[in-house]
Amino acid sequence: MEIMGITSVAAITVICYLLAAALKATPLDNKWLPSICGILGGALGAAGMYIMPDYPAQDVITAVAVGIVSGLAATGAHQIGKQLSKGEE
Repeated sequence: MEIMGITSVAAITVICYLLAAALKATPLDNKWLPSICGILGGALGAAGMYIMPDYPAQDVITAVAVGIVSGLAATGAHQIGKQLSKGEE
């Protein structure tokens, strides 16, 4: 069941990435997207600890930290894709 715990962390990253993509279509300044992804990731991490039995954290602080890192990974993944596609132009 260890795979399910890792999958839940990846799911937080995907959810944050999709939210950031949706927020890019709004007039909200893009400088806020990493902060929003971090906060959302932290909230999802805390929720995941209570909802999923195989979540890889056993206390709230660790769960929030895992969530924040996962949320910020969404913006990092976006930047990697952006930088790689920039080289092709």
